[in-house]
Amino acid sequence: MKKPYVMLLSLLLQVFGLTVLTLIPLIYTQVLPSAQLRSVLAAPAPPRAQVQKTQLKLRPRVFASNERWLFAPRIIPKQVNPAQDLAAAPDISVADGVPGATRTGGGTGNFSEAAPVAPPPPPPPAIKKIPPAPVHVSSGIIESNLIHRVQPAYPALARSARVQGVVEFTAVISKQGTIENLQLVRGHPLLVNAAREAILQWRYRPTMLNGEPVEVITNILVNFTLNQ
Repeated sequence: MKKPYVMLLSLLLQVFGLTVLTLIPLIYTQVLPSAQLRSVLAAPAPPRAQVQKTQLKLRPRVFASNERWLFAPRIIPKQVNPAQDLAAAPDISVADGVPGATRTGGGTGNFSEAAPVAPPPPPPPAIKKIPPAPVHVSSGIIESNLIHRVQPAYPALARSARVQGVVEFTAVISKQGTIENLQLVRGHPLLVNAAREAILQWRYRPTMLNGEPVEVITNILVNFTLNQ
């Protein structure tokens, strides 16, 4: 049976050997296999299809020749022919920045802009003339304009019955002086018809207001007495 110190010494030697073997690669890094480390640390190459797609994206964009685009010439010509430039220039119907302008003279910059024609103003609305309302005139004043008076005939029945009195009407005298819209106000029934027939034959001088004839509303009185 081995002694304990021999086993302890053997264990220490083994631990020391393992420690030395572990520290040597860490201290002396130049002895590590660099080729293997590079192959492990290098990124893998991208697929070929992806590389082509990336190249297509990075390809510069080339625009086709078009009249709408302006490009700088690759070669500057030594001489410029104005006639060719004017012939190749597009025809633009804009003069001095004013659309619709036309050239008026042979000189440069003489342009006139066609002014829009304004529509005619609408006609004014027709004003309907309202006729003036009839004027109220008293019976005393309107009697002075009476130019034709017919005396009413005394009814025989009223005379035999000894009926007498005043018959009153309201009437509208037109602009021509005729009687219109005769309405009874008061009076005996035996005297009304005779008074009505006589008044409808009366004629008046037209009543003037501000130089124009107007209709008049007035009261007309007819007095019946037995001694007339």
